[in-house]
Amino acid sequence: MIEVILLGAAQDAGLPQAGCGCERCRRAHGDPRRRQYVVCLGLIDRTTRQAWMIDATPDFREQLLLLQQAAPECRLAGILLTHAHMGHYTGLIQLGREAWNTRRLPIYATPRMCAFLLGNQPWLQLAQFGNIALHLSPPDKPIALASGLTATPLAVPHRDEWSDTMAFRMDGPERSLFYCPDIDDWERWDRSLPQMLADVDVALLDGAFFSPAELPGRNIAEIPHPLATDTTERATGADCDVRLIHLNHTNPLWDDGVERAWVTERGIGVGATGDRWVLG
Repeated sequence: MIEVILLGAAQDAGLPQAGCGCERCRRAHGDPRRRQYVVCLGLIDRTTRQAWMIDATPDFREQLLLLQQAAPECRLAGILLTHAHMGHYTGLIQLGREAWNTRRLPIYATPRMCAFLLGNQPWLQLAQFGNIALHLSPPDKPIALASGLTATPLAVPHRDEWSDTMAFRMDGPERSLFYCPDIDDWERWDRSLPQMLADVDVALLDGAFFSPAELPGRNIAEIPHPLATDTTERATGADCDVRLIHLNHTNPLWDDGVERAWVTERGIGVGATGDRWVLG
């Protein structure tokens, strides 16, 4: 059986966010149950007793434990990377000799992302010391992780300062899932979101901000993401399980209220750590 588990749903800096004194972050500091891990996905193949993670976040230690608790019989067989922003690859540092000291753990990434890792320390050291083994995974080329399980990287427009950015489509024996934690704008994508939603069973989509007013004093255009309202409107009526992920700590969708009710009324969910889907 192949399963997918959501290991986190927050934007790169998590919740609470460092240096933030907003009410939501203060509550999370005071109550560990309100804390949210950075967005990450786990893949589990109980037949081959293997598991994979999509992205290595700053919460890697805790998320690895969640994955091991969900599938204690499965070993971590690799990590797939989406891009080079802080919430998506910095957890690789836990694989080094100061920490886990893994041996040639497969890391799947695009040629540009691999070049970024090999061009900068301490990531180069992980490769030099044999902690990781980089597997070049170009866009649109399916990665055969196990019999009946493929992960296909799909290029999406995002602030590609250091690497390109990938979403992933996972295809299991019976069902499929689309995972897109980061994108600048659906209009800039060279694919059709409605067509993608019509072709998969589950879609986990970037819902970073509900409103531009969430970041007073900052230009939200410098950190572009489609608003959760835009993504919700585009996904309304889709014949698949759609959930918003990669929520910023400022996003009111973290709490019950009119914003979450508005999304829910349109048949869209909000991703939560521990959500699971069976792909066959």
